[in-house]
Amino acid sequence: MALAQTSALLISLGLASLGMIAGSSQAGAEGGATIISPPTAAAPAPGGEASEAVDVSLSPECRVPGSKLYTLARLSSVKAALKEKRPVRVLAIGSSSAGAGASATYPVKLETALERSLPNVDVEVESRGMQGEIASGAAERLRGMVAEVEPDLVVWQVGTHDALARVDLDAFASALDETVQWIKSHEIDVVLVNPVYTASLAQDEYYSSIVRKVQEVALREGVPLVQRYEAMRYLSGSSDKGEAHMLGRQFRLNDLGLRCMAEHVTRAITLSLLQPDPAATGTAGSPALIVAPPKDASVKPPSQPRSDGVSVQDKP
Repeated sequence: MALAQTSALLISLGLASLGMIAGSSQAGAEGGATIISPPTAAAPAPGGEASEAVDVSLSPECRVPGSKLYTLARLSSVKAALKEKRPVRVLAIGSSSAGAGASATYPVKLETALERSLPNVDVEVESRGMQGEIASGAAERLRGMVAEVEPDLVVWQVGTHDALARVDLDAFASALDETVQWIKSHEIDVVLVNPVYTASLAQDEYYSSIVRKVQEVALREGVPLVQRYEAMRYLSGSSDKGEAHMLGRQFRLNDLGLRCMAEHVTRAITLSLLQPDPAATGTAGSPALIVAPPKDASVKPPSQPRSDGVSVQDKP
């Protein structure tokens, strides 16, 4: 994607500064996962931590700094669906996609958030999660699910139940690696979502190792990662309830937790769609991808275009 188009798209997402845009474009062109920082205006961090800017395109209850929320990578299959102007099919797997209790609302929340951020795009989210399922079990079922749904994108919440079951770390990483490779080999994009956070499990080195393994696989396979663990740890500091602010019984997200996760997954997807293709030398004649923030986002409108044709937004 050309720099001018990328600039305009990022402005529509509420991101500021041409320098940041240029940096993210260069990293994307090199093919590795990258982190796009949120706006440069600092906001007080909960719990008295060092001040870091939060992503103001998210709902106020869900706002997290970009460095604690996502790593980005290209989503070629989703981008192809958008260019062909056909519905984007998403397969959601993992415990919060299982449809039990409040979890039944997650696919709806994700579909709504994606369609809000991608105006005039039809998004179809299918959920095939199983409570308590570990990565190796999901891998065994995935071939049938892919054949049935024929998705453009798989959003996989993974690691929480593997950690609780004390699955061998190498076996977990191997199953996750091989399954992500299998999905990608069928020209399907993948977004990984790492485990939930609790203060007690944060003290468990094995649990932390599972979190790191998911991150390592995402980086190695070049797929976007939603850092749910870091995001929940950050948000738990804003409430006297700690992680109970977003987490119910048996490590299940409550309604707020599901809503925030849907927004966080959507943010990682929409920003990953802005990662340029490896051989892109320009996109003249290509339709612009329009991405919009949630309706309640307090985003500063873009300034007038500069003389060189690149619209930029003044820093807040």
